[in-house]
Amino acid sequence: MAQYTGVFDGSILKNVHRMHFIGIGGSGMYPLVQILHSKGYEITGSDVNEGSIIDAERAMGLTVYMGHKAENVLGADLVVYSAAIHEDNAEIQEANRRGIPCVERSVMLGYVSRMYRSSICVAGTHGKTTTTSLITTLLELAGRDPAAVIGGKLPLIGGYGKTGTGTEIVVEACEFSETFLHLAPYVSVILNIDNDHLDYFGTMSNLKFAFRRFALLTSHMVVANMDDPNTRDVVSTLDRTVRTFAIETEGADYRAVNIQMYKPGFYEFDVTEQDMFFTHIRMGAPGYHNIYNALAMCCCVRVLNLDPEDAARAAEHFTGTARRFQVLGQVNGATVVDDYAHHPAEVLATLFTAKAMRPEGAKVWAVHQPFTYSRTRTLLKDFADVLGMADRVVLTPIMGSREVDDGSVRSEDLAALIPGAVVVPGLAEAADYIKANAQPGDLVITLGCGDVYKAANMMLQ
Repeated sequence: MAQYTGVFDGSILKNVHRMHFIGIGGSGMYPLVQILHSKGYEITGSDVNEGSIIDAERAMGLTVYMGHKAENVLGADLVVYSAAIHEDNAEIQEANRRGIPCVERSVMLGYVSRMYRSSICVAGTHGKTTTTSLITTLLELAGRDPAAVIGGKLPLIGGYGKTGTGTEIVVEACEFSETFLHLAPYVSVILNIDNDHLDYFGTMSNLKFAFRRFALLTSHMVVANMDDPNTRDVVSTLDRTVRTFAIETEGADYRAVNIQMYKPGFYEFDVTEQDMFFTHIRMGAPGYHNIYNALAMCCCVRVLNLDPEDAARAAEHFTGTARRFQVLGQVNGATVVDDYAHHPAEVLATLFTAKAMRPEGAKVWAVHQPFTYSRTRTLLKDFADVLGMADRVVLTPIMGSREVDDGSVRSEDLAALIPGAVVVPGLAEAADYIKANAQPGDLVITLGCGDVYKAANMMLQ
């Protein structure tokens, strides 16, 4: 297994005035560009496709080149590149030739996280984007003007992150390739640890060890989900202050009790703190799983010197982020929803919410794009079991992403385990199938972290 070997070197930013970003149009790059630009750094960048993010960056006065050319790095003191950029990139090669330091995006995120007095870093296999958004909403509505780096669009701040004038930064901390080990959390949050990214980690033991190392980076407090056995294992012996949350586990510092649906798919509940009433939460985003995300937010209230009422307001105001049970519109009277779910546990939570929200007698359609061959092969039966919750299942070909197709697994293998499932050649065919078969009142959900959302958009065109 590859091991993280990076060492933080604060001196790398010394005497840096101009930074060049390769892949500057990416959603992960944009918040860093915003923050560093606000700190006085001169920013240039390059990418291969125009887009709304590049439009916004040019509106900030930045120079963004189309295409990767060696001359684009001239004058830069530091080059920042996205994970999708390889060593044979012309700009990387030119920077190396000229002795210009180059750092990957997650390394720069670590530097940025150290620019604020308090960094709240949210990790976990599931729920990172939602919980990061909830904590950002908590601080934003309380007037604290935090900085934020989020893996999805948060309508409240109009994007994937923001530059704040406050002393806090809220960061979505991703475990893939151990990139969260670049961070320096003041508060770290561990939502859960599930069997994902094992193509990198190899074993669950290695994955849990990475989360333990992340927790040990924490300078003030670790927030942990006591209903998750793997998280319990990781934090059980930490020499850090730990605040816990749970629904089922008695003795957790923060618990949700008196849980009930106030309308289909939407929950309200009381939160207790050390068995005393803390606040009443009415969720503005649907899904039982979001109770855990709201509890994680509640754990941060005291350490951020906020009040329980701030948590209640944030939970009610927060209606979700892009690609997290995002209602897009209707086709043939059927509601079309898009969701980022790409792991069986996430698909289960999403379909559970959908079945609670659908009108009586209506069908739930799951349009799923499997993501990576290794995940699909390893979790084939788990995917089949949870997708079987839907009334109808439509599968597109597997999106390989960073992996090469070795022919060992296909979407047809998954379909064979799901009664009535169909496989279509692509996204356009998935949209056509839904348009031809979905009925008024049905709930259609596109599921996956690739580009399956394009099928949802095609349905609505």
